[in-house]
Amino acid sequence: MSLELAMITPHTPRICHRDRVPEFQKPMVEAMLKCADVIDQIRPDVVVIISCHWMSSFMHYVDVTPRHKGILTAVECPDLISDVPYDHPGHPELGRRLVEAGQRNGLQVVAVDDPTYVWDYGTVVPLRYLLKRPTPVVALSVCWAASLEESMRWGEVMGDVFLESPERVVFLASGALAHNLGRGPEKWPNLTEQALDREFCQYLVKGDKASAVSMLPSYVRAAGVESGGRHVAVLLGVLRKQFEGELHGYGPSSGSGNPVLTIRYRDAS
Repeated sequence: MSLELAMITPHTPRICHRDRVPEFQKPMVEAMLKCADVIDQIRPDVVVIISCHWMSSFMHYVDVTPRHKGILTAVECPDLISDVPYDHPGHPELGRRLVEAGQRNGLQVVAVDDPTYVWDYGTVVPLRYLLKRPTPVVALSVCWAASLEESMRWGEVMGDVFLESPERVVFLASGALAHNLGRGPEKWPNLTEQALDREFCQYLVKGDKASAVSMLPSYVRAAGVESGGRHVAVLLGVLRKQFEGELHGYGPSSGSGNPVLTIRYRDAS
């Protein structure tokens, strides 16, 4: 089956509750809901999501728990995200295949099978919008000891697994692009950072992976891309065939730039 859709998705805390979304972020949420319709039409067998807020120090973690159930109060912002329940089936089989493939390729990848582990809001929030029906989920950490090159290599390994997989896979990179944060939730990135975000997104829309890969290291430094750009590097690695993208929306959150951007292989129906 292979990879049916990849996506960069926002997770900003103020969109957690649909009835509390501020006006300046409503266009972003509407774009996510349109993407939910696209995902629903695909009817994926599994969603794999890497979150900038599952920050691991030295290992690439893969959550292979059979059922992800818990109640989230976000450590960073308990006033915005408190007592939020989530309940998603897992996909241990695909998760363990990813772990085994990573280890075979010399990467430090570890399986986590722990029903008491509580997901972060970068995992919980996007799924509240993007999944219209129960769908198995495999969650991934962003490893801070990994360079952009290693992160991309981890993505390549996963992309190869997806190509050989019988499951229809959707891959979500949960995180912002420009991410030099400041107080004031309505604040946009500065004009230079917005221009860099637009340029990078256009490479993805046009399917120009080589330019996106070449731009990423300097872009990370100039725009302070969230998690040092590691979630984006993994996404670029996952894309193993010629693709094209669509930018559905782009919104602010405390100085960060948050695209809603989908990517599909050109031969995908």
